[in-house]
Amino acid sequence: MDVMVFRSGFCSLVGRPNAGKSTLTNALVGSKIVITSDKPQTTRHAVRGIVTRDDAQLVLVDTPGLHRPRTLLGERLNDVVRSTLAEVDVVGFCVPANERLGPGDRYIAAELAALRAPVVAVVTKTDVASKRQVAEQLLAVTGLGDEHGGFADVVPVSAVAGDQIDLLAGVLAGHLPEGPLLYPDDVTTDNDTESRIAELVREAALEGVHDELPHSIAVTIDEIRRRESGLQEVFATIHLERDSQKGIVIGFKGSRLKHIGTTARRGVEALLGEKVHLALHVAVEREWQRDPKKLDRLGF
Repeated sequence: MDVMVFRSGFCSLVGRPNAGKSTLTNALVGSKIVITSDKPQTTRHAVRGIVTRDDAQLVLVDTPGLHRPRTLLGERLNDVVRSTLAEVDVVGFCVPANERLGPGDRYIAAELAALRAPVVAVVTKTDVASKRQVAEQLLAVTGLGDEHGGFADVVPVSAVAGDQIDLLAGVLAGHLPEGPLLYPDDVTTDNDTESRIAELVREAALEGVHDELPHSIAVTIDEIRRRESGLQEVFATIHLERDSQKGIVIGFKGSRLKHIGTTARRGVEALLGEKVHLALHVAVEREWQRDPKKLDRLGF
């Protein structure tokens, strides 16, 4: 009689910035645990998402995009990726189906070749690519793997459409070692509530901004308290690098800051399961991306 083997372990999703890692993490977990944006370097911390199946528990670690850094923040984000990669059981290397392989992909493939963990190449965003594009990308990615010792598997997926998400979860889980549950089976992330609220505010602040501003935005939670009436209050600060950026974030007569608050509050209320009063403050931390003390204070 066959006895089902249960597997458990850690998987890191890596790729260049904006390769679809965070959207894929949310699709695999089945709920939103990571903020998403079309801005590169949206993810700044290693975020854990937990996928529990009948045969395995896969702990996904969504990491910042691996890139050639231009600031101290960029160097620290790369350090987060590399320290994560050294500890996981399998790696998912995300490459968009609708973009040709570039220097960034080759840079990452070379880094991954030195790992002990097997690498599964994931061709993402198939919903925005033609069948021909997908086929060509699968061949190109397979060739890239062959240049670096070969990938364990190559799987095309669409996180937005949900195509082949369960298949990918099974493929990744198949590379995990045998082991017990690492988290209770009803848990989807181990990230603390305060961090998730800060990220929801940052996601709302990223909407519609351009140029360097997205990189200059950081968010901290100052206080979470409950009024005597029972209403939950959240006080958060949006940190920027220059005075000129305050006007962009606040907007005419505070219109943009109000929109950020309204958008973020919906996400916070969904997270906490109750009504919330969200108070936002905007502050300038000059050149915080390059200042080690300010980076420490902001949680990087």
